[in-house]
Amino acid sequence: MDAPIGIFDSGVGGLTVAREVFKMLPNEDVVYFGDVGRTPYGPRSKDIITKFTVQDVAFLLEQKVKFIVCACNTASSVALDQIEGNYDIEMVGVIHPGAEAAVDHSKNGRIGVIGTNATISSNAYARSIHAINPELKVFSLACPLFVPLAEEGYIKKATYLIAQDYLQTMHDVEIDTLILGCTHYPLLKDVIADVMGDKVTLIDSGEETAKVVYRALTERGLLHSNSSQSPGPEGEKKFYVSDVPEKFTQVASRFLGWNIEKVTRIDIGQY
Repeated sequence: MDAPIGIFDSGVGGLTVAREVFKMLPNEDVVYFGDVGRTPYGPRSKDIITKFTVQDVAFLLEQKVKFIVCACNTASSVALDQIEGNYDIEMVGVIHPGAEAAVDHSKNGRIGVIGTNATISSNAYARSIHAINPELKVFSLACPLFVPLAEEGYIKKATYLIAQDYLQTMHDVEIDTLILGCTHYPLLKDVIADVMGDKVTLIDSGEETAKVVYRALTERGLLHSNSSQSPGPEGEKKFYVSDVPEKFTQVASRFLGWNIEKVTRIDIGQY
């Protein structure tokens, strides 16, 4: 099926999820929407987050997408389960794939989760993990300073010191698996891995979500027709935002590793 995959996020962080989708499904067309005009979603009420999520989905449906990825941890934890039954299109968030991978990888049954204050307060990862195996121990920790450091590409000594300070707690509780529960955190993966050491497995929720998308499209016969060609032509990537695109374009290059040539601003309030 040659319709595009739709991906949305409250801002730019979801591009780390999009990057993994691009890698795993290079022939697929993708429409990405970043709601930069209303980011972050975290401090908002559940009703407002749900309203924003419905609007984001409505925009992607107008683009005739075949599958929707909610690349926002807040929307995934607060709104997605509530609304996805209202649509005929399949959707996936970033919480469940990350939780499932952590359960599969953990040997000692002690799993850490790091994320923004909103994601950690929602307890979404712990709930998802315990739904699979209630015997596992989950240790959650907010690391809010990681977001601005990732956006600025600030990988210097100060970042290592902040990571060491934050993550000492995870060392103390002897986790063997750590979920990067924020879409910004993969940009700091090397720093976090260095601080945690080689005995701790890092789970990138974006990478795990891309695997779910690949499996779902394959099982349902929804892969782009170009996927049968080896190598097939690269899929078309379209980017939309809800506010001025210049800052998005600047930061996006750090998240994707290449420059976006065109970003279109849309009025998300009309949806």
